[in-house]
Amino acid sequence: MHPKALLDTATELMRRVLLLDHPADTVVSRFFREQRALGPRERATLAETAYAVLRRKRLYEHLALSGRGARERRLAMLAFHAPRDFLKSALTDAEKAWIDACDAVKPEALRPEHRHNLPDWLATRLRDQLGGEFDALAAALLEGAPLDLRVNTLQQKREQVMQELQAAGIGAAPTPYSPWGLRLASKPALQKLEAFTRGAIEVQDEGSQLLALLLDARRGEMVADFCAGAGGKTLALGASMRNTGRLYAFDVSAHRLDALKPRLARSGLSNVHPIAIAHERDERVKRLRAKFDRVLIDAPCSGLGTLRRNPDLKWRQSPQDVAELALKQQAILTSAARLLKPGGRLVYATCSLLPEENEAIAQAFGAAHPDFTPLNVAELLQSLKVPEAAALCTAEDAQPGQYLRLWPHRHGTDGFFAAVWQRA
Repeated sequence: MHPKALLDTATELMRRVLLLDHPADTVVSRFFREQRALGPRERATLAETAYAVLRRKRLYEHLALSGRGARERRLAMLAFHAPRDFLKSALTDAEKAWIDACDAVKPEALRPEHRHNLPDWLATRLRDQLGGEFDALAAALLEGAPLDLRVNTLQQKREQVMQELQAAGIGAAPTPYSPWGLRLASKPALQKLEAFTRGAIEVQDEGSQLLALLLDARRGEMVADFCAGAGGKTLALGASMRNTGRLYAFDVSAHRLDALKPRLARSGLSNVHPIAIAHERDERVKRLRAKFDRVLIDAPCSGLGTLRRNPDLKWRQSPQDVAELALKQQAILTSAARLLKPGGRLVYATCSLLPEENEAIAQAFGAAHPDFTPLNVAELLQSLKVPEAAALCTAEDAQPGQYLRLWPHRHGTDGFFAAVWQRA
């Protein structure tokens, strides 16, 4: 596509994405379905341009004030994911001079909000938590996330799959913490790989893998993945159980559970039972009270730990949304906990960075349920032979290691939290 046409297309995509009325990945996918003539390189350029604007929206909006023409075009120019010479072949002389002036701005000359590119309310809360580490976290959230895979150990060992990928010219290395994970040096078309089509690998962030590991589901047990979604952790749990016992994947979205079906077919698992429920108090849930050995609740949350992948979330979430989610999280945790039999293990997790969705929920649940004994996550991870287990957990509370706390700038994963209890 000619540079001018590609920039015009990027401008139109920018207009749609910046409405912020739907998740960015949904908007981009719909746009590409409409623009079927686009090739793979053009799609990559357009998608990366859109995500770059969402990551650095405050900076680009600030710089765009000095330019002329449509706002969306100015933003697309600033973030255009292609060599500058390619972009400049689509620009007027005035636009070339403007983009050069913007590129010449030094980071140290920018205001803090134009460097961290977070909404003020979120920047304040994260700075209060992290103090001097805030800048490191903000910088990490502006980068794209690596591509992590989980090896389906029901089929093969991690070393075997790594060698297969390397033989196909794909750089892969073991993830530092998860015993199931591989981190790729690039982002190849996985669907074309034989390892993917036969179910030997699934895309899953290393932090998400650790949540499944922490549940420690075993052969022959009755296990529930209460907010299963598309089933990434469900598949990991099924492999841990060696395809034995019964694994229930509950979710309020039948559409998300439908997305699990082809993944299940590839995985070789036959012990998984997807169940769509109306809400956490569904009668089908009540009938299974005190039946389960282990229950994982990866609760609906703000998703602010995934900003490397979903930068639009920081502009689509608000303090009011977080407060509403906290109420939902409390209700879900309370209801799902009733599934657990005496002696069973309960894991509550989110992919949020905010304590009101994490520690506050865990502490309120513990205070209201004295029959659930909190377990030290660092000790659990050590028993599972996870390297540097203590460094993956909270250190500042009264009981160091009590919670899993993963940070992008510390651990290279998405942001995750987990608390664990055993029912008396």
